[in-house]
Amino acid sequence: MHTPVDVRLGGLLGDALEANRTGRLSHFITDAQSPAIEIFGREWKLRNTEGDWYGEHAGKWLVAAAKAAARSGDPALLANLRQVADFLVAEQEADGYLGTYSSGHRFMQKQPPKPGTWDGAPSVRTWDVWTHSYLILGFLEVHKHFPEPRYLDAARRIGDLCLHTLTVGGIDITELGNHHGMSATVLMDPAAELYLVTGEKRYLELAELILKQANDNPDLALLDRALAGADAAEIATGKAYQLAWNLVGLAKLHRATGNPVYRQVLDRLWTSIRDNHLSLGGGPWGGVAHRSREVFNAPFAFNPQAYVETCSTLAWIQLNRELLAISGDAKFAGEIERSAYNDLLGAQAPNGEDWCYYVFPNGKRVHTTYWRCCKSSGAMALEELPAIAWQRIADDHVAVNLYGPGEMTTTLAQAGQVSLTQHTDYPFDGAIHLVVRSEHVANFRLSLRIPGWADQAAIQVNGVAVTADLLPDTYVELMRAWQPGDEITLNFPMRPAVHRKLNRNVQESFAPDGSPVAQEVLRYEYLAISRGPLAYATGLIDGFKMEETLRLPPGHSDDWLQLLPAPTDGEGPRISMQLGYREPLVFVPYYRAGGRRHGAWRLTWMQLADDPQAVAE
Repeated sequence: MHTPVDVRLGGLLGDALEANRTGRLSHFITDAQSPAIEIFGREWKLRNTEGDWYGEHAGKWLVAAAKAAARSGDPALLANLRQVADFLVAEQEADGYLGTYSSGHRFMQKQPPKPGTWDGAPSVRTWDVWTHSYLILGFLEVHKHFPEPRYLDAARRIGDLCLHTLTVGGIDITELGNHHGMSATVLMDPAAELYLVTGEKRYLELAELILKQANDNPDLALLDRALAGADAAEIATGKAYQLAWNLVGLAKLHRATGNPVYRQVLDRLWTSIRDNHLSLGGGPWGGVAHRSREVFNAPFAFNPQAYVETCSTLAWIQLNRELLAISGDAKFAGEIERSAYNDLLGAQAPNGEDWCYYVFPNGKRVHTTYWRCCKSSGAMALEELPAIAWQRIADDHVAVNLYGPGEMTTTLAQAGQVSLTQHTDYPFDGAIHLVVRSEHVANFRLSLRIPGWADQAAIQVNGVAVTADLLPDTYVELMRAWQPGDEITLNFPMRPAVHRKLNRNVQESFAPDGSPVAQEVLRYEYLAISRGPLAYATGLIDGFKMEETLRLPPGHSDDWLQLLPAPTDGEGPRISMQLGYREPLVFVPYYRAGGRRHGAWRLTWMQLADDPQAVAE
């Protein structure tokens, strides 16, 4: 039996969730006449030969709106959700098709790749499987929170149509999406989810068939390339969003089968992305010197103007969600927290309506247009966070994964109803006061995450120090007979940290005698600042410069970085960089640099002068 867990987030994440509910989720889609839903109507489909992706908004909104309606009890949002879900069910055709394409352009028809395309795009550019993948996830999420047989049946019927198409229909799924099929093989996620929800083996067979076809395609070879040591950028086209979503499906397949090869691939590609392809704010980035803005750069390539697509941040959060559930490893929760507090919040406007398609470590904040994918992805990503922040692991085990003001209430076998409340100014301050309340005195396990940046962490229970090793990127487990009103204090020191990156190009060749010849032709070094989970940024230098080269003073960064109190109209301490030769540069948390306004500049990475006397950290 599923035991409910009621989570309420406050602080920065709570504000973002509330803005999301009253903004994007309440206004973008309201009924069957909303433009993003109207395109599923019969009249629209008859004339749609464009091969567009706009149908994805329906499934994304169903997922996010179902979660928001369930956690908030918002009656208007729930009424909208039911009306839209029921309209979509009514539009589903006899064979299970529920898309926006005219009959001649649907995924059931074979569509070979167009010769000469760099990403294996089909001859009729199609996102039909992609749209259906989100619809399956949407119906399953609605059914989870507001159970109705028709919602689960609609998801099943799409799955059955996909299975029939790939078996009886004889179509290879990599022929149905661009990026050498990755835009269609994302179906692995909803297929595996259908199996996990229903237990019906045919959906597991569908997910494994998709994986086999993805691996058999030499341009994709999802498993084989990863096992051979390929970097994430070398899988198909290296498209960040699609690759991460494929890995979400692979993680669910691992949950379903326990296949160790799947876990090996997940670990290798997760490490590749984490080590080589994340911004300081935790979002997957790329797009420099590529044909696509959304493709990972070559390993170790660095450029502060690289792109973080908000859709990729969604998929990265979901991948870490799955790996956290599989392994219980604190590093996955840490990556979720980093991307949530930085690149995700840094893409959302305070009104909850406007979102950035891309965010840049160094670049202008640009709010995107009505139809763009990232507005729905950002809204969906935010709604992932409550279920991740606090987790009921078992009948006697609760974990705190994300920190910030909030409360969780659940029922444990021995303690009865238990509530855990965080009082804190996190992520601006590392002091956290956690209060335990339970119906009965009882033994249960409480796991508290030690952030990866938190050296010299300290924890007390009712004023008595916890003597266990408090290592960064681990959990400390407190197992005791908890009394109602027990108090835990955590202290994670938040010292400004300096990060350095090198953009270096070495040309290598061989001399006539066969000896190697290597010459460094490009070398730029950059510096950035973080504090706790927050990346920091400043605006235009001196009000107008988009770049600045720094000459660092001698000594440790503690000597030239000073913590300033938050301004009266802002959140969180500022950091003053006192270089001596110019006016200090003042940095604020990245997500709000420039005031979260359209057109505002944020500069995270500063180029360093080639100064041999500068002291490395």
